[in-house]
Amino acid sequence: MDGRAPPSLAGVSAREAEVLAGVGEHLTNAEIAARLHISVRTVESHVSSLLRKLGAGDRRELAASSPRRRGTVLPSSLTPLVGRAAERAAIVAALQEHRLVTAVGPGGIGKTRLALAVAAELADGFPDDAWYVDLVPVTDHTMVAPAMAYLLGLGEQPGRSAEETVLTWLADREALLVLDNCEHLVDGVVVLLERLLTHCPRVRVLAAGRARLLVPFERVFLVPGLAVDGDTGDAVELFLARAAASGGAVTTVDRPRVAAICRSLDGMALAIELAAARLPTLGLDGLEAGLDDRLGLLTGGRRADDRHRSLRSALDWSHALLTEPQRAILRRTSVFATPFTVRDATTLLAEWPPIEAAEAAAALATLADQSLLIAHADPDGTRYRVLETIRQYGVGHLRTAGELTEARERHLRWCLSTADALDASFARDAAGWRTRFDRAVDELRAALDWAVTSLDEVSGSPDEADAGPDRRADAYRLAVHLAELCFLRGLPSETQRRYEQAARLAADDRQAAGVLHCAAEAAKARHFGTDGLRLHRAAAEAALRAGDRAAAAYDLAQLAELINRGPGIMSRPVPAGEVERTLAEAAALVGDDPAARARLLTARAFAGDELDPATTEYLEQAVAGSRAAGDPLGESAALDQVTSVHLVRGEIRAAAASALRRIELLTPLPLRADTSGLELSDAYAMATETVIAAGDLGIARRLAEQARDLPFHREEGHLATARLLVVTALTGDWDEAVALGARFREGWERAGRPRAGNLSRGPYALATVYGLRGDDPARAAWLRVAEGLSTPGRPALVIHHGEFFDAMLLLHRGRPHDAVARLETPPEEFRTWYSGLWRPWYAALWAESAVLGRHPEAPDRLVRARRSAEDNPIALAIVDRSAALAADDRDGVLAAAERLRAAGCRYQWARTLVLAGGPERSRGDAELAAMGATPMGSAAGPGE
Repeated sequence: MDGRAPPSLAGVSAREAEVLAGVGEHLTNAEIAARLHISVRTVESHVSSLLRKLGAGDRRELAASSPRRRGTVLPSSLTPLVGRAAERAAIVAALQEHRLVTAVGPGGIGKTRLALAVAAELADGFPDDAWYVDLVPVTDHTMVAPAMAYLLGLGEQPGRSAEETVLTWLADREALLVLDNCEHLVDGVVVLLERLLTHCPRVRVLAAGRARLLVPFERVFLVPGLAVDGDTGDAVELFLARAAASGGAVTTVDRPRVAAICRSLDGMALAIELAAARLPTLGLDGLEAGLDDRLGLLTGGRRADDRHRSLRSALDWSHALLTEPQRAILRRTSVFATPFTVRDATTLLAEWPPIEAAEAAAALATLADQSLLIAHADPDGTRYRVLETIRQYGVGHLRTAGELTEARERHLRWCLSTADALDASFARDAAGWRTRFDRAVDELRAALDWAVTSLDEVSGSPDEADAGPDRRADAYRLAVHLAELCFLRGLPSETQRRYEQAARLAADDRQAAGVLHCAAEAAKARHFGTDGLRLHRAAAEAALRAGDRAAAAYDLAQLAELINRGPGIMSRPVPAGEVERTLAEAAALVGDDPAARARLLTARAFAGDELDPATTEYLEQAVAGSRAAGDPLGESAALDQVTSVHLVRGEIRAAAASALRRIELLTPLPLRADTSGLELSDAYAMATETVIAAGDLGIARRLAEQARDLPFHREEGHLATARLLVVTALTGDWDEAVALGARFREGWERAGRPRAGNLSRGPYALATVYGLRGDDPARAAWLRVAEGLSTPGRPALVIHHGEFFDAMLLLHRGRPHDAVARLETPPEEFRTWYSGLWRPWYAALWAESAVLGRHPEAPDRLVRARRSAEDNPIALAIVDRSAALAADDRDGVLAAAERLRAAGCRYQWARTLVLAGGPERSRGDAELAAMGATPMGSAAGPGE
C-alpha cells in the first residue's frame, strides 16, 4: 500500500459500497455478481459510477479506496497474546527472507496464536491483506483447494477447478496467507503450495502445524514452550493473566511455585491456560499434586474446537494420524525419562512386534516431524526427547495396551546394561565418562524409582508376583551400581542414599550387611560421622542376623574407632561410655578372624593415650595383623593413629612419613566408597597437614591439589578445598584462596552446612587473608563459617590454629602485645595430635610476638621456640628472624628473608623485607601491596 488514506465515501449508495468492498478484495466483476446475486452488467455499471464519484483513475486505485476488511480475514482472539516477543520477531524475520515459513510444534504449544499475532503485525505491509485458512474441518487432501477457495470468499467458477480459482485470484496479489493445522493434509498442502508459490510471486505463506511439510523451499521455525526465567517469563505471566481472568487471587500467588508448575508443563500454552483456570478451585497445592495426572487434571469446558478442550484431546488429534507401528514406538519409548538415541530405542524394542528393528529410525524421525518427539543434535548422533506431557500420554496408552510392565522391565534391563558400560569405561576416559554419566543418571534413577515403587505396591496379578524376585534382584543391582557410579562422579550424599536403598532391596541379611557397610563409608566420606556410626551399627546387626560374627565385629570395631578417630566429623557428641561398650561387643564376636582382630586393636589404640606404651604396642600389632590379613584399609587406619602418636611426641617428619605411607597403600585400590571413601580422603588430608606442619609448602600444595581432584570430591567443594585454603593462605597466593573460598562455601551450604570441625582450619585461614587485606566484614563472615563447622565441645582454641592465625594478623597490624596475649599457651603444653600440627607455626609467632613486644621472656621463648620449630624450616626461619631483630642483626634478618623466599612463603618473605628496613623495605611493601595486603603496622622491635 502507498499509505494514502481512502477518500470519503459520501454519496456512495449501500449497493455501491458492497461492490466497492468486492473490488477492494480484488474480486472480478463476475465474482462480485455471484456474491451479491446481481448481473455482471449491473456490477460494471456500479464500478463506472464509483470510478467517477471517488475520482479513481483505474480499478487498482478504486480498490485502494475500499475500506479494508481485515477483521473478516483474520479471526479475532478471545484473549490477548501474552509474551512471545522473541518468537514473533524471529518469524517476521524469516518471512522477510522466505516465502514459505512453517511454525511447527506439538499440540497446545501455542502455534495458532503465534501465527495470528505475526499475521496481524504484518498485515499492513501486504496491500492485499493477510488471510487465515483453518484446515481442521478438512479430512481429504484433495479438498484443500476447495476449502481454501471457500475461506478466501471465492465462489465456484464454471470451467475452473478450485485450485485454478485460487491461483488465478492470488496471481497478481501481494498477500500473506496463513494456513493453520496442516499436519493431517501434508500431501495436499504441499502440492497446492508448490503451485501457488510458483504462480503467485507476491504471496507469502505462514503455515502452522504439528509436522513439517518436508519440502526444500520451506523454512521451519520450531515453536518452543513459553519461557520461564527464574520466577518470571512469558509462561508465568500467561498463568497469572489467565488465573486473574478466572477469578484467581494472583496478588498472593507464590511466583516461584507458579514458575515450577509452568516448567513442569514444558511451557505449553494450552496446559498453562488450563492449569491457571483451575487455580481458584484447586489452589497451587492442588495443581502441584495433580501434575502427575495432568492429562486428567487439565480439562476445560466444551469448546467450538474440541481439540483444545484438554491436553488429552490435543494429543489424540496427533495420535490418530500415526500408523500402528508408529503408535507402538511412541508409547513404548515413553518409558525413557531423558533424551535417547535410535540405538537405545532399538535395544528397548528388540523382538517386540509389531515393530521391526529396521523401522525404528524412520519411525522416530516421523514422530519428530509430527512434534511428538523433539530431536536435537548431539556429538554422538541425534537424540530424541519426549515432553513430559506426551510421556504421560504414552504411558497411558502403554497401560491401555497392557504393555506397561514389559516396557518398564525392558527399560530396567537396558539401564543395568548402561550402568555396566559406565562402570567399565571410567578408567579409560574419566573426562568423557562424566558426560556419559550425566546423560544417563536420570534414566537410571527413573528406572530404579519405578522398580522400587512397583515392588512396594500390592498386586493381585500372578504375572506381577512371578516377576517380583527377578525385579527385586535387578533393582538391587541397579541401586548398587548407581551408588558406585555416584561416588565416582563426586556425589557421596546420593552414594550413601543408594546404598541404604540397596539394603532395603537386598535378598538376605548378608547382602544387606555388605551394602550398609558401604553406606557407612559413604557417610564418612562426606564427613557425616554421626550417620557413619548409625550405619556401622546397622551393618553389624545385619551381619549378626546372617550369622557372620566376624563381619559384625569388624563393623563394631570401626564404630568404636570412629568415635575417637573422627570427632571432627560428628554433628553431636557421642554418649559417655559408648566406646567401651562397643569394644566389648566387638571383642565378644571377633573370634579368630585376622582382619577383625587387627581392626579391634586399632580401635583400642584410638581409645588410648598416644603417649601410653600400650597404644604403641596395639598399633604395631594392628599394622602387622592387617598386612598379614591383606587388609590395606585396616593398615591405613592403624597408620593414621601412628601419625597421631608422632605428632603428640613432636616428631613431625616421622608423622609426615606415616601419613604419606597411607597414600601409597590406598592409591592402587579401586575407587569405591568402601575402599576409598574416608580412608583415602583422610590420608590426603593428614599427609597435607603433616607436610604443612613440616613447613614444606610445595609438597603440601601438590597433595592438597591431588585431594581436590579426587573424583568423589568433584561436587563437594568444601571437602575438595579445605586443605588447599590453608596452603594458599600460608604461601601468600591470596587471590587463589579467595576463589577457593567461594567453592568451599557453595559446597558446604549445598551439603546442608554440616558440622565438620576438621574442615574449619580452611575458613579460618581465609578469614585471616581478608583481615590482612583490611576487609574486616568479610573476615567476620568467614569466622562465622569456621564457627559453624566447629565440632561441638571442641572449640578452635584447643586446636590452636585459630590463635596462630589471629596472632599473624595482630602482628601484621603492629599489635605484638595483643599477639602475646592471644598466644598464652606455651607450645610445650600441646598434648594432642591436632594441636601438634600447629606447634611449630605457633611457636614461631609465640617467640616473635614476645620479641616485638619487648616481653621479658623473649630470650627464653626464642630458645624454646627453636626446639619446637626444628622440623619446620619456615617456622625456624621466623624464629631466627626474631632473634636477629632482637640482636639488631640486619644481615640475619635478610638471611631469614632469603630462606623464606626459597621455601615459597611469600607473605613471610615480604614481611621480613619490611622488618629489615633500608632499601629492602620498599620491595617488601610492594610485594605486600601486590598480594592485596594493607601496609604493615609499625613494629616496635629492638633498635627502632
